[in-house]
Amino acid sequence: MNAPRFAAVVLPVPVSRSYIYQVPSGGGLTDRVVPGARVLVPLRRRSVVGIVTETATDPPSAAVDIKPISAAPDDAPALSPALLALGRWMSDYYGAPLGLSLRALLPGPLWSVARPAGPAPAAERLFVLTGNGVDSLLERERRFKRSPKRRAVYETVEALGGSAPVSHLVNQLRLPRNSLDALVQQGLARIERVPEMRDPFAGLSSPPPPSLTADQQAAVRGILATPVDMPVLLHGVTGSGKTLVYLHVLRHLVDSGKGAILLVPEIALTPQTVARVRGVFGDQVAVLHSGLSDGERADAWRALRRGERRVAVGPRSAVFAPVQQLGAIVVDEEHEPSYKQASAPRYHARDAAAMRAQLEGARLILGSATPSLETLDQAAQGRIVTFALPDRIGARPLPPVEVVDLRSTPRIPAAETGVIAWSEALDGAISGALERREQIILLLNRRGFATFVQCPACGNVPGCPQCAIALTVHQTPPALRCHYCGHEEPIPETCAMCGHVTQRLRGLGTQQLERFVGMRYPRARIARMDLDTTTSKWAHHHILDRVARGDVDILLGTQMIAKGLDFPNVTVVGVVDADTGLHFPDFRAGERTFQLVAQVAGRAGRGPRGGRVFVQTRAPEHHAIRAAAAHSVAQFAAAELPLRTPPQPPYPPRTGLVRFVIATDDHARTAELAEKVAAWLRRAARERLDGMLTVLGPAPCPLMRLKGKWRWHVLAKSTEPHVLGRVVRAWRAKAHRAVSVDRDPQSLL
Repeated sequence: MNAPRFAAVVLPVPVSRSYIYQVPSGGGLTDRVVPGARVLVPLRRRSVVGIVTETATDPPSAAVDIKPISAAPDDAPALSPALLALGRWMSDYYGAPLGLSLRALLPGPLWSVARPAGPAPAAERLFVLTGNGVDSLLERERRFKRSPKRRAVYETVEALGGSAPVSHLVNQLRLPRNSLDALVQQGLARIERVPEMRDPFAGLSSPPPPSLTADQQAAVRGILATPVDMPVLLHGVTGSGKTLVYLHVLRHLVDSGKGAILLVPEIALTPQTVARVRGVFGDQVAVLHSGLSDGERADAWRALRRGERRVAVGPRSAVFAPVQQLGAIVVDEEHEPSYKQASAPRYHARDAAAMRAQLEGARLILGSATPSLETLDQAAQGRIVTFALPDRIGARPLPPVEVVDLRSTPRIPAAETGVIAWSEALDGAISGALERREQIILLLNRRGFATFVQCPACGNVPGCPQCAIALTVHQTPPALRCHYCGHEEPIPETCAMCGHVTQRLRGLGTQQLERFVGMRYPRARIARMDLDTTTSKWAHHHILDRVARGDVDILLGTQMIAKGLDFPNVTVVGVVDADTGLHFPDFRAGERTFQLVAQVAGRAGRGPRGGRVFVQTRAPEHHAIRAAAAHSVAQFAAAELPLRTPPQPPYPPRTGLVRFVIATDDHARTAELAEKVAAWLRRAARERLDGMLTVLGPAPCPLMRLKGKWRWHVLAKSTEPHVLGRVVRAWRAKAHRAVSVDRDPQSLL
């Protein structure tokens, strides 16, 4: 009789421990309960899904009442050894409970049910090699001596990982069906029926990619010649064709039987992007993003895990895609702050990609026209190899940028524009482009109609009752809304404080800009793209498809229009107010402004007609504005890095940073707890860390109240990564619910 086995199971909850369960000897569970497997276990009076992290034959204690595992729903572990190791690394590096780190690795539906979520309604036929007796070259020669076509088919499927849909082999690869049947009859393959994947992108037109330029060819050769364990930065100006380089490198790897992951920012994950990838890889592509249904995401996850699809495309969470035989991870627009998760485990997808590539022996490729200062610093230290694409495709020049000083430049009279600062230079450029039937992009990185409403008599500004922030005015539909907690209330007709009848709208948002532009250029066809117009599943696609067809003359919106759009007929780009984020109380404010302005400037002049960019600002001498106007990353870095280097207060990349955010319902309690956190950190620095930790604070957060919680923060800095690692792991053991830990924070608000 076999000795009973026990399993350590981690649950997706914020506690720093595992739970011990017994593995029942019957029911086929013995072989399924292995590290990485999903299991259904009892917890108090309910059943929950957990992940097995260890198994053993010895019980932890004879006195413990150990409950049995209820079920193990999967034929194979949901997490590979490499992904399980990645989850452990995330827990240790970011100081998050292991359960929360592992929760991030799987799609949500797999945590809420005990079987793979959303079974597809139909099934497709999968051709699977059995591997019977053809491992040796001599045996292969004997088996296929009289049938070279059959051998070619066998080795083609072998290169695809040993399995592929029959429809793909016959229709896309043009393999003879009789050869497939013969391999089945020989016992060298079998046909399996598997759920057919629901693919919302199946109807996209996917044209083949254009030929590479000489610069692109050199970049592809250089990347493939670089040792696999050396990360690569592809630094190309906007319009230089970085995506084509990625796709050619990935095609080389996929053709050799490897899999790949392409990460793109959520707002850049458009059908246009998917179509370009599918033009190279066909139906080998699985798309993962939040706009898909639970069933569609589960289908994509299963197809990747089974090896039926070899290329995963998606935003931040796609870094955990179960791609088989992973050969490369590409992080496009690596500077994007959206790669950082805001909730625990608060991982950065770029850094998680680097660790996963290291664990699986895969290549890491970072790409950007405006790389983060952290990545530039790594490259300067020789830890990343850089390949440059200095020119646009077709040798088209980067568009000239005119910095418009709103303090002194001639402007359209306020009687015609209201609160909108509208320079004569931008106005004339738009009018001229419309006359020539060219297209215009206008950026204003602020949603809503007006920033706030104010009483002109007493100065009262309606604020959110849950957050320390003014409510934003919206007109479609009319309401005051909080962009942080979602609170909504009617726009007041009279002041709640003094009863004054007239209320004034202050500030500018994309809704008001849309109304003004429609009145200023009445014949123009206008589309607005921001969070309010893109909530439905295919909203991005419909808007951008109209632009591509030429049905839109002016596209205006927030930062989502600054990324990845390629419309050759766009000849004018206007940044309506470049100062919206420039003066935030955050050390990255200048960097974010530079990247946003430089990126949106790159949308102009991609066609034969060229283009111009107008940047309206009241800070024309700011180094972020000047560098963006010059399209120069080097100029920005040369001005910004000294501001983060001693004798100035050091900030990343000159030091590592951890942010402790304390949030409770009571302001006094929050302040008291923040003092205790700071005291604990200072004591640790003094007694255990040899003074290698600098502690700043505590202080109220710039956004001092959010969602009903009062917020303070404490910053911990160190140039030694292991010091910050010790700090976050020590705090994890304390597990205080009111304190969140954010290592490498992307925002200090």
